[in-house]
Amino acid sequence: MRNVDAAGLGIGDDHPPRIMGVLNVSEESPYDPSVYDDPGEAAAYVDDELIGEGADIVDVGLESANKDLDVLSAEQELDRLDTAVETLESTSGDAVWSIETRYHEVADEALSRGFDMVNDICGFADPEMPRVCREHDAAVSKMASPPDLERPGAVEDVDDIYEALSMNGFTDKTILDPAFGGWSEAKTHDDDRETFHRLREFRGYGRPLLVSINRKSFLKTIAGRSTEEALPVSLAATSMAVERGAHVIRTHDVAETRDAALVGAEFARDRHSSGGDSDAVSVEELDVTTVREAERHLDRIGAAGARQGDRDAAGNAVVRTYELSGLDDAAVGALRAATVGGDASGAAFALGDPNRAEAPSPPSATDGGTGGSAGPAGDGSPDDGPASGRRGLLIGTPAAIESVREAVSGVSDPLDAAIDEIARDVN
Repeated sequence: MRNVDAAGLGIGDDHPPRIMGVLNVSEESPYDPSVYDDPGEAAAYVDDELIGEGADIVDVGLESANKDLDVLSAEQELDRLDTAVETLESTSGDAVWSIETRYHEVADEALSRGFDMVNDICGFADPEMPRVCREHDAAVSKMASPPDLERPGAVEDVDDIYEALSMNGFTDKTILDPAFGGWSEAKTHDDDRETFHRLREFRGYGRPLLVSINRKSFLKTIAGRSTEEALPVSLAATSMAVERGAHVIRTHDVAETRDAALVGAEFARDRHSSGGDSDAVSVEELDVTTVREAERHLDRIGAAGARQGDRDAAGNAVVRTYELSGLDDAAVGALRAATVGGDASGAAFALGDPNRAEAPSPPSATDGGTGGSAGPAGDGSPDDGPASGRRGLLIGTPAAIESVREAVSGVSDPLDAAIDEIARDVN
């Protein structure tokens, strides 16, 4: 994973999660607590509510990205830049300052007048943006977007987001944002939820990730909350995002989001990394949980045959584990034969001890029970469960499980149905 130096602030796997606080100098922006048109008042807000509460980065928006509003021209954005610069010069706190814009002219002017970083909400739809950021040696957050300066973040299909992030290439200091929120009528809450579910996939370019999920509708609707009530769902999602590999969290609620991000970082799985000396072989463990994530990394390094459809390495990069119960002797024998000396060399089947019964679970008040008894009769006897028979664990790569499916096909209808369902899930 490439780390990015943003005016001395390290961003990436080797650094703690960074918090990007939001300031808007756009009167049409929807979230009133962050909107200011007076530089003095804006500076006080930044010092007290953003930097004072733990923001590492201050992101200044010159216009609202609301899909229902007209898009400002570069000249109109430049007219608002003076307020942003005066605010920057009036603050006393220490932070990296980011300008949110889609235009290279605005980025160039802002970076020349004291800003440190660019937040490009059109993802290099302006092909001159990478050049400007390179010339200023500035970090740039690049949001997934079509190649259209008037349609930021409106990638209509989640499957297209990954490719959209590569539009017009990268700089050495590019941070990627897969884009959450109602940027267009075509983006649905389900799309945003799928994007979040696939967050690790966007690490496939080997660059830091930024997510902006604060009080977003796709989270609010899960819990049935209004914007004012949506802080708890935002914080829950923040911890999950950092655990899944996000490096920068953009937010209006700095102090609370910082805490949630630190919790996510504390409980994220350790990814082994070593090396770095010129004469050493460096090692980086990749965070891969699905075949598709592995495919992204194959593409990134240009693995032989990866772009021509040879996905054997990706198919063997992930291991899944399933517990099967209700197995008869024929099913047990078939699974053993398929995984011991059979074609499914990447799979294993471990049969459970038939003398070890599942521990009974006493009903609780939340289950509608009263506690203190077990089993359907309330006499302490274990429930027989959905099926009688033996239990075992089937463990394997997607390719190996497919081999198991082929090997045991026809042994019994129940086993066929179970393995078919596993095969669908694993793929």
